[in-house]
Amino acid sequence: MSRAEQPSRRTVLAAAVATAVAGSAIPATAEAAPGTGTGGADPDGATGRQVDYRAWTTFRDWRCGTAQGTRPVAGARPGVVIGAPAGTADYTDPHTGRTTAWEYATWTSPVHRLAVPSTEVIASWNAHTPSGTWLQVELKGTYSDGTDTPWYVMGRWAAGDGDQDIRRTSVDDQGDGKSSVWTDTFAVDDASTGLRLASWRLKLTLYRRPGTRSTPTVWRLGAMGSDVPDRFTVPASTPGLAQELRVPRYSQEIHKGQYPEYDNGGEAWCSPTSSQMIIEYWGGRLTEEQLAWVDPSYADPQVCHAARYTYDHQYAGCGNWPFNAAYAATFKGLQGVVTRLGSLTELETLIAAGIPAITSQSFLEEELTGAGYGTSGHLMTVIGFTADGDVIANDPASDDNESVRRVYKRREWENIWLRTKRYNAGGKVASGTGGVCYLYFPAHPSPRQRKALAAVGVR
Repeated sequence: MSRAEQPSRRTVLAAAVATAVAGSAIPATAEAAPGTGTGGADPDGATGRQVDYRAWTTFRDWRCGTAQGTRPVAGARPGVVIGAPAGTADYTDPHTGRTTAWEYATWTSPVHRLAVPSTEVIASWNAHTPSGTWLQVELKGTYSDGTDTPWYVMGRWAAGDGDQDIRRTSVDDQGDGKSSVWTDTFAVDDASTGLRLASWRLKLTLYRRPGTRSTPTVWRLGAMGSDVPDRFTVPASTPGLAQELRVPRYSQEIHKGQYPEYDNGGEAWCSPTSSQMIIEYWGGRLTEEQLAWVDPSYADPQVCHAARYTYDHQYAGCGNWPFNAAYAATFKGLQGVVTRLGSLTELETLIAAGIPAITSQSFLEEELTGAGYGTSGHLMTVIGFTADGDVIANDPASDDNESVRRVYKRREWENIWLRTKRYNAGGKVASGTGGVCYLYFPAHPSPRQRKALAAVGVR
């Protein structure tokens, strides 16, 4: 369970949207190694109608848009960096109180017209930020009524948190009377009016200490727009895959009470614990030097590390979705995005290509057989499906690592994940996440992986 889903954030967001909108099987295999598996895609499924993800990742992409002081770089992993800074600006870090001068340069994407006029947009990025550098991502959109949003800050991010770095942070209190930003999510305030976001563009600002040659390098910048219909239930899908991926198993609960400065471990760490599982599935490892700060008496210090380096100092938690994806991409050869899927069939497509997913869901204890808990929001890792089509998940809300692997009933699980509305323990209408997930995958996917990702709208 995670504070990423507590009422102060996701419930408020989804409640606003909910109010607005209300008006053949594949043979089972043994556990598969990364990149293996078979299966088909359903490119005409629900995601194609409800979700539009667009990203810039190629050298050609980075040559588009508008550059002020940035330049594209080629190579195995093309990106954008500071060339000749456009100027210098002061930034007062609200979490340290320090005011520092920074050189900066900007890159602004072309306008992306949404194939799905959207009620929500979530940006995500992959970058390298050496000590003394950081980045800011902003979003500006045009509504379906022809008016524009302001520039909204979607995140201020640095991989590190040393003396030369800012504290990574979301920005509160952003809105224009038509839309608001809730931590990491843009949302139309009242979609019942028919108002939608018709298009958007992203502005990337890169910062560095004056007089240095250091620069952030951004490899991926994109955003997911969606207009998921308001629903308490979703149609049942037909099982199509029996396969299980070998993903490390970590419990968040064994960290209860650890590092109060990073939200105190335990139920607050479902997101970084899930992230670390998939990072290590893909071969990401932390060195002894990187883990030297962790109390040596703590088990699985890499989970503590993930919590520290996904922590959002404004939200005061580790559940910022794009910050988790950005953390994953700090590991060599990995990239990460935040998107939505439309069905378990789409998850099967990814698993068949060897790609596990981190999913966000909320439920009462009686709604998910075998969970043993209820939650207003929780992240877990889907690693496969049984021969009956049930969901195999590495659920970090487990007492120890040995009990992390769970099997959940397909029909129950898909409904709690894909719905946007539910009833809480008090009988009041609350929110669901509508199929949100993080996808981490290689910087250079195999052809099968590329095909699976494209089938769910990620390129």
